[in-house]
Amino acid sequence: MSDIKTKVQGLDPNVKARDVHGLARDTQNVYEALAIITKRSKQLAVELKHELHQKLEEFAVTSDAIEEISENKEQIEISKFYERLPNPVVIASEEYVNGELYHRYNNKTEEEEL
Repeated sequence: MSDIKTKVQGLDPNVKARDVHGLARDTQNVYEALAIITKRSKQLAVELKHELHQKLEEFAVTSDAIEEISENKEQIEISKFYERLPNPVVIASEEYVNGELYHRYNNKTEEEEL
């Protein structure tokens, strides 16, 4: 996961317009290309969320009193870092455009399923 964070440091977090025909270059179908990007972005979102929760739990302070709310500066800095990361869809789109994603098709036909 740390390789993703280092890879996206120079990535522009803003959404930009894409050439639809350029996206469909590998799959010959825009919808298939978008499905690949969507699946990868969901994977990235789950991985980043899991990692963020693990890091925040390291600094978590458990107390029995509800009135006690303490701000932990480490937690705030970690949260800000993850907020500044580009959206998982932006990351997945860049990976797809740069040819860094591997995808394959299931070769099952309707006859094999029956």
